[in-house]
Amino acid sequence: MLKGRNLIKPNDLSISEIDEICSLAEQIIVDPSSFNDVCRGKILATLFFEPSTRTRLSFEAAMLHLGGAVEGFSDAANSSTAKGESLSDTIRTVSSYVDVIAMRSPKEGAALLGSQYSNCPIINAGDGGHYHPTQTLTDMLTIRALQGGFEGHTIGFCGDLKFGRTVHSLAEAMSRYKNNKFIFISPNELQVPEYVNQELDAAGIKYTTAERLESVIGDLDILYMTRVQKERFFNEQDYIRLKDSYILDKQKMSLARKNMIVLHPLPRVNEINPEVDDDPRAAYFKQVKYGMFVRMALIAKLVGVL
Repeated sequence: MLKGRNLIKPNDLSISEIDEICSLAEQIIVDPSSFNDVCRGKILATLFFEPSTRTRLSFEAAMLHLGGAVEGFSDAANSSTAKGESLSDTIRTVSSYVDVIAMRSPKEGAALLGSQYSNCPIINAGDGGHYHPTQTLTDMLTIRALQGGFEGHTIGFCGDLKFGRTVHSLAEAMSRYKNNKFIFISPNELQVPEYVNQELDAAGIKYTTAERLESVIGDLDILYMTRVQKERFFNEQDYIRLKDSYILDKQKMSLARKNMIVLHPLPRVNEINPEVDDDPRAAYFKQVKYGMFVRMALIAKLVGVL
């Protein structure tokens, strides 16, 4: 039963619950008009203490397509936190008005803290470098739709693996399924955090590391590209030195399997050349659409209308 639950990290959902959400999302994709009014009278608050385009608009579009309403803010400067209000007081106040909250913060653990003071479900829409569970659901729905399921894949994570919360979340989620293997492709400075390695070791997941994308791209079923995130760096010189470490182009795609798919949580900067967009294996804009549908399914489940 998902009604009233919080979603802070991917493993808050069981495998059967992930399947339940994805199955509902697939029903919505087939016949979206049947779901136009299921959240009539319900309100979603989007509390975004950090800039976002796709995630915030995806949540808002999802609720509007379900017939519900949306309120909130897209910048902490437009909220009472700019006056010094604590997060706990913000959450206590907002949760008195709405039925579900989608919250993004640059601070790790903020969503978990907020959930301790909320009167309604909180969905973590990204907390610093930790987790981004609805992006993970987006990624998983895309993988299920395009690759047929969640088992038996070799997945390459490429780019900023140190600060990339989408990488940490998807690796954790996919480690729960059989016969998956991970290849982490990054410069030494941006390798996946040790806690992620420890979780994979505990789960018995096979993983390797590589510094050159060209050396492993031919082994992949899924290539998950990420940008080097300027906002996570304290030293701009380090960012400038590392920002173009990996650029996916037609030449590298020529080395990949015909059935490989390329995913990216977006926004991209330079890490995928636009010439790749026309390749049928480029799935990152399809991902965006799947994200709205999976958020529709999640919201409907958490508020208890489906």
